[in-house]
Amino acid sequence: MTVPALSFKASVTHRGAIQLGENTACDSFDETRPLRVVTHAHADHMMGLQHSLRNCEKVLMTAATKDLIDVLKGPLFLMSGYVETLDYGKTLLHEEEKLTFLKADHILGAAQVLVEDAEGNRIAYTGDFRIDDTPALEADVLIMEATYGSPSCRRSFGADVKSSLVSLVEEGLRQGTVYVFGYHGKLQEVMHILRTAGVQAPFIASEKVFHVSKVCEKHGMRTGRLMLSEEDEAKELLENRSSCVAFYHMNTGGKIGLGDFRIFVSGWEFNSPSRQKADKEYVVALSDHSDFDGLMDYVRRSKPKLVITDNFRVGHAETFAKEVHKHLGISAIALPKR
Repeated sequence: MTVPALSFKASVTHRGAIQLGENTACDSFDETRPLRVVTHAHADHMMGLQHSLRNCEKVLMTAATKDLIDVLKGPLFLMSGYVETLDYGKTLLHEEEKLTFLKADHILGAAQVLVEDAEGNRIAYTGDFRIDDTPALEADVLIMEATYGSPSCRRSFGADVKSSLVSLVEEGLRQGTVYVFGYHGKLQEVMHILRTAGVQAPFIASEKVFHVSKVCEKHGMRTGRLMLSEEDEAKELLENRSSCVAFYHMNTGGKIGLGDFRIFVSGWEFNSPSRQKADKEYVVALSDHSDFDGLMDYVRRSKPKLVITDNFRVGHAETFAKEVHKHLGISAIALPKR
């Protein structure tokens, strides 16, 4: 396979930095690039951020991502450097390159990044995304996530996931407290789905989840009335196993709500919208990443000359690069090389 000459304008480093053009690095520190982009507020996309704040000319992110980082890392974390927020569709000119953020359907504030150089070459990075509400960027070079980049990672059930989630929560509420476990961003999506479906039960959240949820509500998501788990009323509801929904980070699932009705939301489920894993314990296949077919659909719409798959973060980058070349005839390579 011949790799187009444009490949020198884009890469993924061994520290996970997505290099776009001459000036921009995304989602990890890169001392060779004056601009650092944080595409969204998940840990594997904020690596080396303190180094970037101290060494880069600018650190760029959406306003929602900044608000989330202020909650997750503390309000002083971003103050050691120059942070500039950029709205979707707005363009920043740096030297002879234009940088634009476009929406990515992932967690609140997630952005795709498009860099256009003086010769008119378009270099795009998807960040993490779901194909549902993510516009495909036409690009000469496309760097993309490949979390579910294997043909074995296909979901045929689509919208059934949300209805399964709502049905399970309503079933659990008839028995008492429902505990929901997931990661930041996805827990707030669950709240939004339940409120939109008309679930009126009290919502309770641990401290960090509570504050992340308030940021999401500020930016337009529906959480409804939400109580901090340390409030007296919330404690009473949980102690009495009353009908309410309690939201906790996935990492606490081994010790909280044992014996009660519990739901884990995870994208690593491909056979059905939900499944029972134990007595009163369920997994719901709610994902904030595209499956294999969604990733392939994005490449078709983007029409790139070269695809680079992110082989630093968890996923199937090497497999997906081979599938792109095999089925679409587009040059594709997984970087960094392992």
